[in-house]
Amino acid sequence: MDTKIVRSMLLGLAVGDALGVPVEFMYRDELKENPVTGMRAFGTWRQPAGTWSDDTSMTVATMESLSRRKCVDFGDIAENFFRWYANEEFTATGKRFDIGNTTRASVVRYSRKLLPPTKCGASDENSNGNGSLMRILPAILYLFGTRGKIAADELKLIHDFSALTHAHAISKISCGIYALITAQILSGKNVADAFKIGMSDAKTFYGDDADFQHFARLTDENFAALDEDEVSTRGYVIDTLEAAVWCLLNTDDYKSLALKAVNLGGDTDTVGAIAGGLGGLVYGVESIPAEWLETLKRRDWLEKIADDFAAVC
Repeated sequence: MDTKIVRSMLLGLAVGDALGVPVEFMYRDELKENPVTGMRAFGTWRQPAGTWSDDTSMTVATMESLSRRKCVDFGDIAENFFRWYANEEFTATGKRFDIGNTTRASVVRYSRKLLPPTKCGASDENSNGNGSLMRILPAILYLFGTRGKIAADELKLIHDFSALTHAHAISKISCGIYALITAQILSGKNVADAFKIGMSDAKTFYGDDADFQHFARLTDENFAALDEDEVSTRGYVIDTLEAAVWCLLNTDDYKSLALKAVNLGGDTDTVGAIAGGLGGLVYGVESIPAEWLETLKRRDWLEKIADDFAAVC
């Protein structure tokens, strides 16, 4: 896969993540009064400007395993997640400061070596946060790059990637929908067509699954016309997927996309990361404001991770 594509994805994701870190958990009304316009320091997590969070850390941990192993090794990916959790590897500053409860429980469960890696994710309905969706892009790029498509067999692997931490059908389908839309972007479709075709494919693959009914808003042809007040960013995986896609459909460049995503408030780093990764793929790394890239922590290292990953796709 072209190195530029992978760099665009990873830097787009990391920048969106870093823009959202200082304002995570802030209300939308607060951000309307003092909107994010660029990289900020401190804020919610008291981190330097350009610091990215667990979204990028787990994305990079996945990429490093796929690059080094040159295959899908779920045990190795889970081991990287544990190294991040326990040893603070794959972090922006050498310190891990953010982790979701479901992810933590799954990583700890893996560390006890009592279950296979893809059986460690929580499978109850209340464990449908966005912790697998935020790190799924490398799996999509790897499978698309090595197989040239995202179809039934690839979706099964996407579901297994999700199940490392989030094993409920809603989380798996969310990752699958994101994969189907992303595959259309990688195929060269414009945003509107990628969304339309991706959701049509989702109906084909998931239409008989009872849990697919929860994605009804995404299948509505008027989804992009939703009012901002109807878009939630509370951390539920379907809400996060909707918010990221809604931002993509309602902007025309990376900067506008990333700022719209984080200024929705709530789980700002994750919505920013998920939207930003897609924005990088659509608009390219050159579309990301230079001052944001200059502020981004460990940019050179992220670019090296992206280059190594591109070589195996």
